[in-house]
Amino acid sequence: MKIIEVKNLSKRYEFHRKQTGLWGTIKALGFRRKYYANAVSDISFSIKEGEIVGFLGSNGAGKTTTLKMLSGILYPSSGEVRVLGFNPEDRKKEYRKQFGVVMGQKNQMDRHLSAMDNFHLFKVFYEISDEEFEQNLAELIELLNLKDILDIPAKKLSLGERMKCELVASLLHNPRVLFLDEPTIGLDVVAQKNIRDFIKRYNQKRKTTIILTSHYMEDIKELCERVIIIDSGRVIYDGKIKEMIDSYAKDKIIKITTLEKVSKEEFQTFGIVENYQGVSVSIRVPREGVKDTISNIISSQLPVDDILIDELSITEIVRTIFEQEKIKKDIK
Repeated sequence: MKIIEVKNLSKRYEFHRKQTGLWGTIKALGFRRKYYANAVSDISFSIKEGEIVGFLGSNGAGKTTTLKMLSGILYPSSGEVRVLGFNPEDRKKEYRKQFGVVMGQKNQMDRHLSAMDNFHLFKVFYEISDEEFEQNLAELIELLNLKDILDIPAKKLSLGERMKCELVASLLHNPRVLFLDEPTIGLDVVAQKNIRDFIKRYNQKRKTTIILTSHYMEDIKELCERVIIIDSGRVIYDGKIKEMIDSYAKDKIIKITTLEKVSKEEFQTFGIVENYQGVSVSIRVPREGVKDTISNIISSQLPVDDILIDELSITEIVRTIFEQEKIKKDIK
C-alpha cells in the first residue's frame, strides 16, 4: 500500500538582487528585477507503508524543502502530492493528526517548560484522549529511558535528551507517517546509536512510515533498506542500498593485519593503499579481482596474520554517484 505519492513535484522561489550602497538601495525602490531558483525540480517517488527511506543530498539539494511540502508547511509550485490520501497543502486537521515531524535543527518544544509540561501541550494540540496519552507516553518514556528528566526545563536538557523528548512529542499521537530531518545532528556517537535503536524498534512495532534525512551515513546504513538521492532538486537515484552498492561500488576493501611491520611499497603491489598503519593496511581493489588479490597475498612471503574483505562505505558510494552526476552535467 502506497502511503506517500509524489508526482512531478517542483518548488520555485522568487528573489531579487540589489546593488550595494545607497544608490543601489534607491534604484531597488523604483525597480527590482525578479529572479527564480528551483529548490525542487520535477521529482517523483512513492513510499509504501512501514518503509524507512533515506533521503540523501548535499546542503541545498532540496531535502528539507521536500519534507516541508509533504507536511504542508510549504506549498509546491507545481506537481502533485498525496500522503495518506490527503493533499498536504490543504492542511486539514485530519491529516495533521496522522503525521509527525522532527527537525534536528529546530525546536518544537517550549524551552522554558519541563518535558512533561510540553508533552501535555502536545496532548491538547493533537486532541489525544487521556487513556491514549497515558499509554503512549508510558511506552515512549520507557523505550527512551526518560523518567528521570521529565520535570527538567527543556533548555536545561542535553542535546541528546532534548532530541529524545522531541521524538516523544512527535509520536504521542501515534502518527502513521514520520518525517525525520537530521534527527541525530550534533549528537555524540552513543546518543546517535540510542536514537537509531529507538527508531528501528518503533518502526518494527508500529509499522510507521518514515522518511529520514541525515548527513551521518551510519543512520542510513542502520535504518534504511532504500535510499532516494537528490542533487540540485532532482532525483538522481532511487533504489535499495544493496542495489546501489552493486551498481556503484566497483571496488572492495581488503584489510590486512600482519605479525610485524611491512613497508607501504610492498602492499602497493596488490592495489591502492588507502590506510597504512605499519602492521595493518586497507587496500582498494576492483571487485572482480578480489579473489586473485587475496590468493597473491596469501602466496606472498608477507607475515600475514588476518585478512578481511569489506565493502566501500556508504559515504564513498554516495560521493561516487554525485561525481558521476557532475560529469553528466559537464558533458551536457
